[in-house]
Amino acid sequence: MKLRTDVVKMYKDIHGWVGIISGLALFIAFFAGAITMFEEPLQRWASPPSELAQPVSLERTPQLVQAVLAAHPEAAKGYTVHLDTGPEQPARVSWEVGGRGSDEHAPRKTFYAALAPDRSLQVVEEGPSPVAQFVDVLHQQVGLMLDHEIAMPIMGAVALLYAIALVSGVIVLLPSLVKDLFALRLGKNVKRMWLDVHNVLGLFSLPFHVVMALTAVVFAFHDQFYDAQGATFARAASRPVAAAPPSPSTGPVIEPAAVVDKLASELPGFTPSALAYGKGPGGTATLRVMGSDPRYGLRGPTYTLAMLDPHTGDLTGTDYLGGRQDGWGAAITSFFALHFGSFGGTGVRWAYFLLGLSGAFLFYTGNLLWVESRRKRERKAGAVQQSRSTRILGALTVGVPLGCVAGVALTIAAAKPLGFTATPLMHSLIYHATFFSFVAWALFRGSARGAAELLPIAAAANLAIPISTIMSASAHPPRVVLVDIIAAATALSLILVWRSTLSRGRYGPADSVWSTGSETAAKERTVS
Repeated sequence: MKLRTDVVKMYKDIHGWVGIISGLALFIAFFAGAITMFEEPLQRWASPPSELAQPVSLERTPQLVQAVLAAHPEAAKGYTVHLDTGPEQPARVSWEVGGRGSDEHAPRKTFYAALAPDRSLQVVEEGPSPVAQFVDVLHQQVGLMLDHEIAMPIMGAVALLYAIALVSGVIVLLPSLVKDLFALRLGKNVKRMWLDVHNVLGLFSLPFHVVMALTAVVFAFHDQFYDAQGATFARAASRPVAAAPPSPSTGPVIEPAAVVDKLASELPGFTPSALAYGKGPGGTATLRVMGSDPRYGLRGPTYTLAMLDPHTGDLTGTDYLGGRQDGWGAAITSFFALHFGSFGGTGVRWAYFLLGLSGAFLFYTGNLLWVESRRKRERKAGAVQQSRSTRILGALTVGVPLGCVAGVALTIAAAKPLGFTATPLMHSLIYHATFFSFVAWALFRGSARGAAELLPIAAAANLAIPISTIMSASAHPPRVVLVDIIAAATALSLILVWRSTLSRGRYGPADSVWSTGSETAAKERTVS
């Protein structure tokens, strides 16, 4: 395809500037997002063994619920019966306190209940590790230490820039698309090699990135979209809502075992995982059932949702239930499923995991190439030394990705030693202290020296994950060794990158942002 040279140059400039502005934030989003593909296994790996008695059977669950409501009447506002129990859900019944009313984002406490062998009630605040939840929030808010309502529009703006970068990048590649599609030229021209890697990764993962960009924008501005929809369509209120008006809160609620039996006959293929009993407007009883159906995509990352009459168990709302939705609901669910990778089982999750990591690498290489190109233009203009802005951008290209990788690794590694004392705030402090330390050091030392010094530290941070498993094995038996294996592989990859970085610093162009600029290096380059 033939395009005018000036048009290609314009879109190349757009792609570069938009990429450098959004690339660092997108690295964090994609790296953390890749990890969230296995949020539940990570939670199992990090969660300490429960000190509660073994969960009661479903048949005995009403006794447990009765005991909980008698001792903790606040639980009547909403409690959950977990059908699937394990390290991530250590008890049959749980409920939350706090975070309601005017301050819905206030910290919440989750309590878990069990019946001891002597039938006495056991209640603890000890629950699954919050580290997986923290990584998910990190993914959503790209590490911004702001309220969710403030961080999400910022993330939405980043996603819009991301979409612009995708379009402009494709336009730039159109003239040489066929020639460069499978080009991966390895050799002494390091910049050419990285450009080929960047282009190949971008082209072959383009559909994935288009999906991520569009869905991220919608998630960030969903309230605004719904408001606009309501203002545009006068009859929007006539659309079916998620649930029919709840039944009057009279009489006993249906028992969990009866719910499971009823769903098995009415919804074959649907596997419930949790029953959320609560109170709606006016004190009316409600019942939400979380679960999954492998035949359909999920509305959330790990589950879909059905609304039931809390007294009879009859279905009252299927707007979020795969296979029972109207056209609009099915379209929205597909939209969610495409973003979360909640379709196709484990294979799709692995594909999304790898695509997420490659996406993070794509943004890193994009920034790297932009910084090097900027320095090349400065040399042509006669600049002897790197400009201040080039040095800062180079340092950020080192500090932000490595700070993110090391910060995530250290906060995961800390999960087992912290045990039941762990809180989201603790994990946030560990991550952000590491992240900002890496960024500050890179800015202080420069991109080349910073990379050479920070890469082995990032590798050590990842090695801390399997080390924490070994050190805590007696009190916290290993459950998901895959987490340790991936961490060790990441550490090895960082060591290999470190060796390459040292070589680049010593033998690369003297005025490159990746040159150490040492006297010894200069002499060696002169001799060679």
